[in-house]
Amino acid sequence: MNILHSSRRNFFKKVSGLTAGLLAASASQVASAPVSRAGATYMGDFKAPKLDTVRVAFIGVGARGVGHAKQVAAIEGSEVVAISDLYEDYALRSKKNCEKAGKGERHKNIKLYHGKKSLWKKMLQEVKPDAVFIATPWKDHAPMAIEAMKQGAHAFVEVPLGLTNEELWELVDTSETTGKHCMMMENVNYGREELLYLNLCRKGIIGELLHGEASYIHELRFQMEEVERGTGSWRTFHYAKRNANLYPTHGLGPVAQYMNLGRGEDNFDRLVSFSSPAMGRQLYAEKNYPAGHQWNQLSYEGGDINTSIIKTKLGRTIMVQWDETSPRPYNRLNLIQGTKGTLAGFPTRIALEGGVPGATKDHHKWAEGEALEAFMETHDHPLYKRMGSLAEKMGGHGGMDFLMRYRIIDCLRNGEPLDQNLYEGCFWSAVTPLSESSIEEDGSSQKFPDFTRGQWKKTNPLGIVS
Repeated sequence: MNILHSSRRNFFKKVSGLTAGLLAASASQVASAPVSRAGATYMGDFKAPKLDTVRVAFIGVGARGVGHAKQVAAIEGSEVVAISDLYEDYALRSKKNCEKAGKGERHKNIKLYHGKKSLWKKMLQEVKPDAVFIATPWKDHAPMAIEAMKQGAHAFVEVPLGLTNEELWELVDTSETTGKHCMMMENVNYGREELLYLNLCRKGIIGELLHGEASYIHELRFQMEEVERGTGSWRTFHYAKRNANLYPTHGLGPVAQYMNLGRGEDNFDRLVSFSSPAMGRQLYAEKNYPAGHQWNQLSYEGGDINTSIIKTKLGRTIMVQWDETSPRPYNRLNLIQGTKGTLAGFPTRIALEGGVPGATKDHHKWAEGEALEAFMETHDHPLYKRMGSLAEKMGGHGGMDFLMRYRIIDCLRNGEPLDQNLYEGCFWSAVTPLSESSIEEDGSSQKFPDFTRGQWKKTNPLGIVS
């Protein structure tokens, strides 16, 4: 299969040429790349040495980490060697889950580290795991991943990968100098719809890609009930202090991979961002908590909904929205538009020039529901065809979590490149600090740092894994 269409570059040269003047920003807006450290290895298509058994440790086994530990323990070729969490009950719960998943044959000597905040460092030094899964508050992601790599482990990190561009650069430098993977675990890339759309894009069924729409619309005010511990106990402060797109990667990750951003064909270039007024969280706090409650002592600065527009090197556009406050149904948009058709999510819908075989006559009507199912089954991603039923049985957001965890262990055991490389996690996470800067500057254009230092042009597109 020819992944890259020969006409694509010429097509987009004509489009992007129209906006060349807009893309030439002032020198103050251009994010230059720091010089590579001595001994740096480019991690775009990096293959680590094979591991017959992957010795895994976990830092944080609360809301997300408990699922990581339980499912990784069930995957052949894994051995859970240590668990670290602030809370003893969380650590003990995950230890029992892992022992049960190993059916008494694996995970027999899991060491626990709980109580003090610094014990995760002791765990890394004593256990020396092959891989570390990090599912902690956002501010800890980058420091923990950096230390894990320095201690000789591959780092797998919950979203986002880091909070600032400075942190993201430090992750890049550490991964490149240690030769250890650092992957942001964007589970949504492994959903059936997302894998299907990736496959359709690779087949060229919707033609040349022009535009994408991505979002994380998920009303999560109830998390404010978690005051002492839990997601709301730390995440609420982010809503109050930062006016930005705080959680871009669930929607953006799949769209970026459809477009091969950062992988040989195209890359992120610029972003502009605007936020609505900040009202919802304050109103919710006033309605549901006493006047003296800590949530009523905060000044909520983050807009309820953020809309950011990304321009790529080839002139494509992506709208990225984020809203965890407003009362509306869950949505990730997941739209990718091409010259021959459009794929959209929530619900799954497809429109093709000439119609979707067996479902529609032309592009003026969406193919959806039962009428679309036969077309989907024909073009389902090979990974989903092979493992979709097992993934749904194992669970985790409809099976996407399991597929992601399985692929991590599978790639480490076989010495294959990861489905999501270090730089993709950095580009996707950089939307937050860039949107924050754009908003502060009344919607000014912000240049994406090139975390690959120009080497994205030689990085292979993500293949269709069978």
